Amino acid sequence: MKTALTVSLFGALKRYRLSAERENVSADGFYPIANARPLRALAGIALILAASPAAAAGLTFAVVAPKEGPLAILGQQVRDGARFAAEANGDTVVEIAEACDETDGEGIAKEILAADATAAIGFLCTEGLAAALPALAEAKVPAITLSVRSGILMEDALKKKWPLFRLAPGPKAEADKAVEVITRDWKSEPFALIDDGTIHARELVETVRLRLEEVGMKAAFVDTFRPAQEQQLSLVRRLAKTGATRVFVGGDRTDAAIIARDARAEKLPLGLIGGEALMGADPQVPMTDGVEAIALPDYQTLPEGQATAAAMKEKQIVAEGYVLPAHAAVTALTAAAAKGGDLADALAGASFATAIGPVAFGADHELGENPYRLLVWRAGAFVPAETAAEGE
Repeated sequence: MKTALTVSLFGALKRYRLSAERENVSADGFYPIANARPLRALAGIALILAASPAAAAGLTFAVVAPKEGPLAILGQQVRDGARFAAEANGDTVVEIAEACDETDGEGIAKEILAADATAAIGFLCTEGLAAALPALAEAKVPAITLSVRSGILMEDALKKKWPLFRLAPGPKAEADKAVEVITRDWKSEPFALIDDGTIHARELVETVRLRLEEVGMKAAFVDTFRPAQEQQLSLVRRLAKTGATRVFVGGDRTDAAIIARDARAEKLPLGLIGGEALMGADPQVPMTDGVEAIALPDYQTLPEGQATAAAMKEKQIVAEGYVLPAHAAVTALTAAAAKGGDLADALAGASFATAIGPVAFGADHELGENPYRLLVWRAGAFVPAETAAEGE
């Protein structure tokens, strides 16, 4: 695909050649004396640009994200972050709508390939990603999902050699981080594991329980509580009888806030830690300082993201949600493309400095480092535990 500059140069060469033929100059079309050097230089530039169009026009990234419906605001975050990173390097973003339903068939892949995209990022939903991957694999166009956590899809991608990379946490990452934190911090503490009965919460707590028992840590109390209650005093009192001083809560933010509030009212020194569900909004029940969560951090508050977030603010972009992860995806792709060769191979096994910290994909195309962190509630917000410790 020639750039406009390349086309104009070839046009100039053609005009020079016609002029040379009319004046009976050398058969190769170049002026033999005074005009030879400029024309050869012009031809050389044209040939270089023809051989390396990316060098002249930059890279093209397809950004696949919702433009309508309830997910449109998240899609805009993806587009804002990707465009900000691309424009800084003179690259181009092509926006492709993601419907997040059965209509997302092969159309997304066709649009990506029609745009002659170097790579595609976004993919907040499974439907379009799964349908697009076979065609993208054939065209050797890597895809980085910022949201899809399906373990089955990644297994298929690895088996079929589809160039799928996941910047989102994998399906086991939340439990892995919970086990890491509990085995590190609760070895000498009697603890309890409770869940609200929902599928995700029960599976999370059961996985944590089994993993802990493998290393000899057995919970003093395991139970399913009734969620969405105005108070949880009976649960708190049952926990007190077991002697547990630490509790892992498989439940949402409201329930965790109520349990923490009621434990404080009972003067029970109960340390609570929950999963990513604690990050949901809850304007009604204040969270108690000291409650911990296994979740993704607010990247704009981290040292790696502060400068980029500040630069975005000057352009009226709020670096929340998927904004900085999208920026990081484009940053990693740009750095990988600079290495040359197959882009998927360049992505795998390398580490790239980004606005969300170092990004490295393993041979399994998952993030090499678990993106979940231990956060703690301090003064109205969840902050990284290490940051809270420094401020104490």
